[in-house]
Amino acid sequence: MKALEQIGLAALRRIDPETAHGVAITALRKGLGPKTTPFTSPRLRCDLAGLALPNPIGLAAGFDKNATALAPLARAGFGFVEVGAATPRAQPGNPKPRLFRLTGDRAVINRFGFNNDGMQAIAQRLAQRPVGSVVGLNLGANKDSTDKAADFATVLAYCGPHVDFATVNVSSPNTEKLRDLQGKAALAALLAGVMDKRAKMARPIPVFLKIAPDLTLDEIAEIAEVAQTAAIAGIITTNTTLDRSGLHGPHAQEKGGLSGQPLFEKSTRVLAQLAGLTDLPIIGVGGVATAEQAYQKIRAGASAVQLYTALVYGGLSLVDEIARGLDMLLLRDGFATLADAVGSGRADWT
Repeated sequence: MKALEQIGLAALRRIDPETAHGVAITALRKGLGPKTTPFTSPRLRCDLAGLALPNPIGLAAGFDKNATALAPLARAGFGFVEVGAATPRAQPGNPKPRLFRLTGDRAVINRFGFNNDGMQAIAQRLAQRPVGSVVGLNLGANKDSTDKAADFATVLAYCGPHVDFATVNVSSPNTEKLRDLQGKAALAALLAGVMDKRAKMARPIPVFLKIAPDLTLDEIAEIAEVAQTAAIAGIITTNTTLDRSGLHGPHAQEKGGLSGQPLFEKSTRVLAQLAGLTDLPIIGVGGVATAEQAYQKIRAGASAVQLYTALVYGGLSLVDEIARGLDMLLLRDGFATLADAVGSGRADWT
């Protein structure tokens, strides 16, 4: 299966990246993907803000924007899956081309701009999601919205009954002025609105906040303070970066957010800094492609991790490989549970 997967990935890399992504989603829906249960063990089972996970390896938002491949993704070995981002109204996103591979850097640059089918269509699909899987939704704002902060609460109220958690995404660099909402006053007001909607839900779900890697220590401290005050469930660290340091290849200076291997150190450093400022659970994202990298995120302070760009180069078989490898690393170092390892190496990153 691994050999066939590599042949398929090589073929996909010969065509336009966005077209290739669409082909990959279609292939998954037709059954051409892994069919496995999430690898688990007493060491890997964990609690994330009240969510019982078989393992801490999640799928980051953006891979399945419109929740069209929930069933096959539930069979791919993930401990949890996040879809979206969803906005109140459907929107096409930014003009194409808007997705670029940086193969030599094992990275991707995207400037999609929250292209999605809108919350109504996405909610219908989420309502039919597989039983037993942990599924969350990334909340977004429409590009032309006059009240972007209100958009997040609107999507939560509409789609919240069909998911296990939701993520407030104020960190995408591809929607104008969205990152401005990470400022202390704006973020506090936004989260207050979202948490008010959550409180009115019949089944209040955990709400996470996804932040950017391009923040100063003072900005990280402000976000930690606001997050604690708002009583959200945790923080996802981090989204894509605008930094282009050390990149190679013809697409290195394309506008948009950079993800993949070049983001690993920057995002892990922000993670470790944040972990020293809050007791909230943190989901580590950015450059995770191996079990060792997942382990480093956890030792820096993450309670779980998410993948996306690594799947472009390594395929969905990576999910099971990373889960099994992480289990062996925990065993090697004498950790009885994942929770015991969280933050054990934070000093290495601060």
